[in-house]
Formats: sequence, structure tokens, C-alpha cells
Amino acid sequence: MRAMVLTGFRPPGERPLEPRDVPVPEVGPEDILIKVRCCGVCHTDLHIVENEIPGARLPLIPGHEVIGTVERAGEKACRFRVGQRVGAAWLRSTCGECRFCRSGRENLCETARFNGYHADGGYAEFMSVDEKFAYAVPDGFQDDGAAPLMCAGIVGYRALVLSEVRRGGIIGLYGFGGSAHIAVQIAKHWGARTFVFTRSAKHQSHARELGADWIGTAKDEPPAKLTNAVIFAPAGSLYLDALRVMDRGGVVVSAGIHMSPIPEMDYDRYLYHERKMLSVANATRRDGEELLEVAAGIPVRTTVRTYALEAANEALADLEAGRLDGAAVLRIG
Repeated sequence: MRAMVLTGFRPPGERPLEPRDVPVPEVGPEDILIKVRCCGVCHTDLHIVENEIPGARLPLIPGHEVIGTVERAGEKACRFRVGQRVGAAWLRSTCGECRFCRSGRENLCETARFNGYHADGGYAEFMSVDEKFAYAVPDGFQDDGAAPLMCAGIVGYRALVLSEVRRGGIIGLYGFGGSAHIAVQIAKHWGARTFVFTRSAKHQSHARELGADWIGTAKDEPPAKLTNAVIFAPAGSLYLDALRVMDRGGVVVSAGIHMSPIPEMDYDRYLYHERKMLSVANATRRDGEELLEVAAGIPVRTTVRTYALEAANEALADLEAGRLDGAAVLRIG
């Protein structure tokens, strides 16, 4: 099968992914073989390629925002029928027995494994995954429009939930890419006012098209204090920008898997009055199922730019340079 394979860690401009013919993945008893139609290009992929998230094995096929159809199922796999459309996300497996798994927090499992990081992912014609970690994809989405939901959507949804945003609240979204452009639609659907903070004029225009209530940069003074915030850009200094305009009792959540150092802060100015800082770590399968239900009900409208599989390096370069509105998606099928 055709695949884009990471053979060494380096920036996308140095073409770290090589096109190769590789064997079709093996299918275990509880696995399904997915014939990949589309795979989103996530910011996590960029961090992996540049070794900002160490520990990925080489060689590696990246990709974890996968949409495809069931090509074959193992002898014990019965959740999906052959030909059914399915999705795969970041979480690949958990132990199911640790204190985190038993308490509904499988995203924190210490032996969790992830697609496109510990095992080959979706930058390929085929991918295998345990059927318990696959998703049925709602009919209302085209393949390329559904791909960003599988991680950008799921993580953005979990971040909104952890931010404790409520109807009538004012949530700030810092950075406006693949995840935030989904999150803004969910937050508005939940009845919150949405303030978007981004330096990019292109991204500001995109946020305006999606109905953001106010748009500015992280250094601007918004028209009202925030009750909640989600940081999507991997810049630790944005914590201070968000806390500076946060009301008492507000919550700031970072949605990224990697972030630059958070600067030293003045406790009285930024954190006192019961303001909270926390991070999102991966997501549970329940988050994915809830996100897909919410996204179908709104319905969420994803903005994507599509690329051929062999153009994966270009997609990563465009993502790194901020040249995208929304998300990048590889078309494979």
C-alpha cells in the first residue's frame, strides 16, 4: 500500500515524510482494517515530526484523524460491518484496569497508546485498529469534513467541557485553527458569547464568518471580562494574556499536547480570586462519541483544505506557517 513514512525528525520544509510502498497492516482478532479515505493533518502530527513530543518510534506512519470504511474484520470483531464508514482518533488503546481507566479517565492511563505515534496511523491507504477504539461517523458529514472532528473536534470539545463554560458565559478562544474553528460553533450553540484572540487577519476573518461575538489579539482589551478560556496555540505566555482579562472564578484550559514554557506570573494579579489553570490530556472515547453527536446536531461546519497523500509535507508546512483556514486533510481513497 502507499504510505507517507517518517524516517527522521526534522521540519516539514526538509521533507521528513517519504512516500513508500509498505505492507498492508496485520489484523488481530478484535481489530478492523480501515480503507482510509481521508486523514486530517493535526498540529500533534507537526509536533511529532519535529520531535517536540519525544518517544515516537521510527519509521512511523503518522496520522490520527482517520475516516474510511471497514475493509476486513478480525474473527472476534463484530461492532461494524464490512463497508461501513468509521473513524479513528488519537487514542489507540488503554489497559482498562488502572485507577484512571476504572474511574472514567482512560485519557490518563499510564500505558495508553496512540495512533500515529506508538503505532502506524492514517497517512496511508490502510490502517488497522481495535474495533473498541473506532467510531461510527454520522451521515451528515463528507469524508474530508469529518476528518478534523476525530481529534481537533474531540479535544476542542473536551477543553470546552473542562472550561466549565455555561449559557450566558463569555469564553475566550486563543488561536484560531483546526480545533478552535469547531469549538467556536459548539460554544455558540451552548449559548456562550465567544471572543476570539488571534493575530492573523485571515483567521480573524474566518472567526467572523463563523459568528464570533468579538475578535482581537491577545494583547487587546475585550469589551467584557472572560468567564472561561481555551488556549489552542502552543504558547505558554497566552496563559497570562487570558488570566489578565479573566473574571473572578474563571477557568483557563490549554488544549494542546505541547506548549512553550509558561512565564513566571504575579499571583495577586493573575491567579488570585479562585481562577484556575488546567490542561487537556488526550481524550476519552466517550468524549469522541459525545462530540460526534453534538457536531451532527448543530451541525458543525468544518473548513478544510485538501491535499493528495504525497503532499503531506506541504500540508504540514502550511499548518506550521499558519496559511490554513480551518484544517488540512489528506485525500487518500
